[in-house]
Amino acid sequence: MRNLKITLAYDGSEFSGWQVQPDRRTVQATLAAALERVTGERMMPQGSGRTDAGVHALAQVASCSIANPIPPQNLVIALNDVLPPSVRVICVEEVTPDFHARKSARAKTYRYRIYRGDICPPFLARYVYHHPYPLDEAAMAAAAREVMGEHDFTSFAAVDPEKGTEPDEASAVRTVFSSQWSREAEEFVYTVRGSGFLHHMVRNLVGTFLLVGKGSLTPADISGILAARNRSAGGPTAPASGLYLVSVEY
Repeated sequence: MRNLKITLAYDGSEFSGWQVQPDRRTVQATLAAALERVTGERMMPQGSGRTDAGVHALAQVASCSIANPIPPQNLVIALNDVLPPSVRVICVEEVTPDFHARKSARAKTYRYRIYRGDICPPFLARYVYHHPYPLDEAAMAAAAREVMGEHDFTSFAAVDPEKGTEPDEASAVRTVFSSQWSREAEEFVYTVRGSGFLHHMVRNLVGTFLLVGKGSLTPADISGILAARNRSAGGPTAPASGLYLVSVEY
């Protein structure tokens, strides 16, 4: 058996997220079907993490084991021939047997794009969050710096309504290595790099930073929200359309 690392990009607006779900179109299921068609082997590729419905990826990573001897570069071509245009395999590499897309990951980078112009071009509408209203961008930049370092991010994690905790997470402690906003023409872009991210964590951070931008919160309030360790202390979840998984580091 050969263990493969597959790097892929996708337009998340056409999928109900990464993880396979009954009767829903997902990226994981779409990739699995393409792998079976090309190799003749049934498998479920494991991703570096779950992206939600509507969230995009520039370089998601998946791993799987196959017996088929097809060379990696030929596999890239064959998979892209059968995958929908909304999913592209960027690279396939043969890796050591102990490599696992999720368990071996050491850091991830996400980006969130807010379009600040009065009129959002229609060809961008699915890939940004359109917010043309007044925002204190300097305050948002200051607030973003408050989440750097190791923290318990319970206040920014999606809550399981039945269990009252974030799903599939033994600990909500994560380390954020960098957290910053930047102006890029008509877009205000948030980029965050961390050891890992909880369910909805980046979108909840952005939603909270937006409250700072609107004046409902101050940058100094962020430390109190972190200390509360309660999802109700944080801001709303920002829309999925503006979020991208940029890269995964191993």
